[in-house]
Amino acid sequence: MTAVKLPAVAPAGLELKQERFRVWRAFKRHRLALVSAILLIIFCAIAIFADRIAPFDPNATNAALAGGKPQPPSAEHWLGTDAYGRDYLSRTLVAIRISLVVGLTAVVFQVVIGVGTGLLAGYFGGRTDNILMRITDTFLAVPGFMLLLMVAGILGGTLPALILAIGALTWMTVARLVRAEVLSLKQREFVTAAQCMGSSHWRIMGVYMLPNLVSIIVVAATLSVPAAILTESALSFLGLGVPPPNASLGNMLSDAQQWIRSAWWIWVVPGVTISLIVLAFNFVGDGLRDALDPRTRS
Repeated sequence: MTAVKLPAVAPAGLELKQERFRVWRAFKRHRLALVSAILLIIFCAIAIFADRIAPFDPNATNAALAGGKPQPPSAEHWLGTDAYGRDYLSRTLVAIRISLVVGLTAVVFQVVIGVGTGLLAGYFGGRTDNILMRITDTFLAVPGFMLLLMVAGILGGTLPALILAIGALTWMTVARLVRAEVLSLKQREFVTAAQCMGSSHWRIMGVYMLPNLVSIIVVAATLSVPAAILTESALSFLGLGVPPPNASLGNMLSDAQQWIRSAWWIWVVPGVTISLIVLAFNFVGDGLRDALDPRTRS
């Protein structure tokens, strides 16, 4: 009797490793995304160790260097000082931490609300979908930045209030993306099989659907961080963000308005820093989108 050879089946762990390798290989091909990822790692390291690597207290004024005018870069103060004699390098390092903390934590709130709304709306459909999507449309119909100005003014300029306001008022795009993908996943065979096996709705959403949404969530979150950072900078620029004397890139730009012609470093440093952070997150988001989509790996 001839033995029948069964096809070899790769272990689940091996398949997962192979998939990670394919994603990493595709991401490396995106040179700008790879360079941007390295740049973001550097910015994150700066944010974590800002207090240790800052040469001076970022809020300490120096009457001898103040004189009502910013001082240019020197051997002691590499990026100069502001009009109060505060070391600009130290303030920039701390401001990077503030921007990243606000951007990342606000996006966590945004993703939690958006994924929950989109998942429930797409899976249950019907009246649940109508109610949740009409709430989403209502938030989209209101000018977002104007609403943020109102909420920031009411809650005050504290950092937790700023994070909560940005996260709670910018979740709508994530909700729509997740809902559209869930509507597609509902028609797949593995969801039908899970329903036939008697799995509960919450198990199907949490165990079978949510892992298939990871790529969309990661890309959406990565591309949302720069928007949150720009929003924080804009609010701080208008005086509704991080309160002085604490440094943020937005209020540093606000303070630089009167020195645009006479003290170039006062506006160049925070402006270039914001631009680099935003561009790095955008390029990393583009790279992840291409790497996680099997259709674009070839």
